[in-house]
Amino acid sequence: MKGKDLLSIADLSSEEIQSLITTATRLKLGQRRPLLEGNILALIFEKPSLRTRVSFDVAMKHLGGDAIYLSQAEVGLGQREPISDVARVLSRYVDGIVARTFSHKSVELLAQHASIPVINGLSDEEHPCQVLSDLLTIYEKKGRLEGLIVAYIGDANNVANSLLLACALMGMDFRIASPKGYGPKEKLLNKARNILVTPDPKEAAKNADVVYTDVWTSMGQEAEAERRRAAFSNYQVDTKLLSLAKKDAIFMHPLPAHHGEEIAEGILESPQSVVFDQAENRLHMQKAILVKLLGGS
Repeated sequence: MKGKDLLSIADLSSEEIQSLITTATRLKLGQRRPLLEGNILALIFEKPSLRTRVSFDVAMKHLGGDAIYLSQAEVGLGQREPISDVARVLSRYVDGIVARTFSHKSVELLAQHASIPVINGLSDEEHPCQVLSDLLTIYEKKGRLEGLIVAYIGDANNVANSLLLACALMGMDFRIASPKGYGPKEKLLNKARNILVTPDPKEAAKNADVVYTDVWTSMGQEAEAERRRAAFSNYQVDTKLLSLAKKDAIFMHPLPAHHGEEIAEGILESPQSVVFDQAENRLHMQKAILVKLLGGS
């Protein structure tokens, strides 16, 4: 994977995903090692971030490298100067780029013009780093991925898109329950298999191994918030919905969470919740991604 971009889960094979999980597990258990000593990572963020920013920054430091945070106010991606120029300049300064953008096209343009690896830290279409961390968490809790049933309740957003593709690659059954008009795009469904799309959250959750949800309104959709609250009012994950899944099912959420909207109060603290293990694993998977793409031994 050295020198490769990570823009979409579709950029990876099942073998590469399994290798990332294995590497992340080893790095999680091991001591901090300077595998990327002397390497510098640029973090270009158009959107605010807690987990993505901190996990990549800390990951680089644990691996002996460093990170530079560049906000939209500083870079003005595509506004102060063309994305192609930003990519070519940064390629002369740093060893890799993580981009968190509103438009997936911006990440693609960076990768097209950069001579160094570009990692999608979140776009409107996908969130591959989050979902790779999710797979690590599921593997830790269940001991396997193949054959598991993942039920996603809510908006077919960037996380859902990456999760759908990842489940298809790893031999997992993916079910998504969304209101009409908020489900996965047809072009995405054509890339996957073992997918159930339903408007019924109960049908999706029944006998699932993993119940997953995310916010109803993502960053950049604030003008739609009231309309989305109305559309998703019957899509809250609560104890009743969780009870339809397998007794040992786990509950996942990428955070930040809106208590009282997509999740009932107290769900994050329930025995089935692995949400904060999931958040921790962002750090360990970020390390694995960086080692694989930047060439650490």
